[in-house]
Amino acid sequence: MPTLLGSLRRLALTPSLRDVTFNRRGFPVKATSRTERLEVIPQSVICGFEWAIEARGLWEVERRLLMVEPELRGYAYEGATMAYTIRDAIHGKRTRELLLGPAQPHLFLSYIGVGFALSRLPRRLWRKVVPDLTGSRYYPRVTWLAVDGYGFDRAYFHTDRWVSAQKVPHAYPWAGSGDYFLRAVDQGIGRALWFIHGAGVAAVTDAVLRFPEHRRADLWSGVGLAATFAGGCESEDFSALRRLSGEHWAEVGLGTVLAVKARVHAGFVPKHTEPASALLAGMSVPEAVALADRAEESGGRAEAGLSYEGWRRRIAGRIPQAEADRR
Repeated sequence: MPTLLGSLRRLALTPSLRDVTFNRRGFPVKATSRTERLEVIPQSVICGFEWAIEARGLWEVERRLLMVEPELRGYAYEGATMAYTIRDAIHGKRTRELLLGPAQPHLFLSYIGVGFALSRLPRRLWRKVVPDLTGSRYYPRVTWLAVDGYGFDRAYFHTDRWVSAQKVPHAYPWAGSGDYFLRAVDQGIGRALWFIHGAGVAAVTDAVLRFPEHRRADLWSGVGLAATFAGGCESEDFSALRRLSGEHWAEVGLGTVLAVKARVHAGFVPKHTEPASALLAGMSVPEAVALADRAEESGGRAEAGLSYEGWRRRIAGRIPQAEADRR
């Protein structure tokens, strides 16, 4: 049972499920069975947040998250991690316990949940939000996904400012690199475009092309990640997305490989993942995972704060070029 304080936190901080629907957000899409399925994704985040913001302890949160269907469970962990990050900004080590415990299979999405919390915390608190997971395989490399999550949140909830007006945030020295902070934000904005336009490939492409050229590579990698992880389209749409990305086909493939890696790491691979991997990255699901693992292992420890981008570059450099990419 939640405490009175927990119930007050839930009432004060939890958005309604309707608040994250495409209609409420004013996204330029028509309601279809496809968009309704996509809307369930942010609603799953809200459920995870609501449970974790009020619960007494991790055991109860974990049991509730187990009730979420496997395809959506990682998103619920995003919400739970967001809630724990906000609570820990005041006091506690709940996020560390979560990430070292039941969230391990969903670690990639859980870091995105940390980024959602960044959007609701003053920057002076950011330096303490990521727990020290020294010894964990992906720490600190994938903590950059928190910045990706921050960019997604800004674009999803403040679309006019961050997408239409193409706002650029003030740099922040995340992992010692203020310049790369801006790029990681764009990766999250790219993911958001997939939802904002309801997985409509032509509309997503137009949205990316309205941004300045120097931002498009990171936007396209975000689009590829969202398309592969979330789905919401047919196989022919994956083919069209690869073609319409033009010279940035390798960035789309990069996002796809990272999404496949995250899905396999979580232990559940939806049906759309195989055609997405084949059509966007030119490889099977096992091949994509093997590429991600090889690229990670070859990086070594000498890359300092930008080991994440080094990992991404090694993946992108091994995406096979299709005949259509040469036209």
